[in-house]
Amino acid sequence: MAAGDRTVLQFNSPSSVSLSAKVHPLVIFNICDCYVRRPDQAERVIGTLLGSVLPDGTVDIRNSYAVPHTESAEQVALDIEYHHNMLVSHQKVNPKEVIVGWYSTGLGVTGGSALIHDFYSREVPNPIHLTVDTGFRNGEGTVKAFVSVNLALGDRQLAAQFQEIPLDLCMVEAERVGFDILKKTAVDKLPNDLEGMEVTMGRLLALIDDVYKYVDDVVEGRVPADNNIGRFIAETVASLPKLSPPAFDKLMNDSLQDQLLLLYLSSITRTQLGLAEKLNTAAQIL
Repeated sequence: MAAGDRTVLQFNSPSSVSLSAKVHPLVIFNICDCYVRRPDQAERVIGTLLGSVLPDGTVDIRNSYAVPHTESAEQVALDIEYHHNMLVSHQKVNPKEVIVGWYSTGLGVTGGSALIHDFYSREVPNPIHLTVDTGFRNGEGTVKAFVSVNLALGDRQLAAQFQEIPLDLCMVEAERVGFDILKKTAVDKLPNDLEGMEVTMGRLLALIDDVYKYVDDVVEGRVPADNNIGRFIAETVASLPKLSPPAFDKLMNDSLQDQLLLLYLSSITRTQLGLAEKLNTAAQIL
């Protein structure tokens, strides 16, 4: 066989080499909620991911909805009509959100994932496959993202392989506190506002200590200086308001008192509603 006629086995992944994704906590919470509400005979839930593609090529996953399905060892059947009706309903509210992929619960890719991915590949080019481990097999809820890479022999496509891509959990500090709780296999109780603030402040102090240590190491010559890190630290310090310690303490105390007042008012409201309900029930009995 001549060298020019040689058939080469290759992976065709031109658009997914540098692909990355970021997911918002609402998507993770929706998936967990759908898994809790799944039918008794269902081992996992499957659904559609909505979002957009950012100018830098990152897939921004912002929303999701579950799609009813039946699954066996040989085949997977999706309710396509329900999927399209839900898509139309979502786009009436937010037309900028389009299909960017699909999700399933479980630790990784299963045998039927290729069939489902093939369907979503007809809905959108190069869809993202998001997996959420609701079984906590690694001790926490692992979240991963995959894309499909085609294995071809010359012009003939042989199979598809799922390749993991970088995934960033895009959330603010308050959302991260709740997400960290959901990642654990068991918790004694959900933290209240004060406990959540305490955890956040402890994490902030740890980060400040890391910055202090890095700056000291650079000054002493133990670590080479990085201009990008130095510029970021300078911008962060410059963005802080110039407040004296007494003024800062007063600001924090006023904000804390406002939160405590809101908690007190909400507690009184719940008590009044409960009392009114019991009086109403007693009046109907009499």
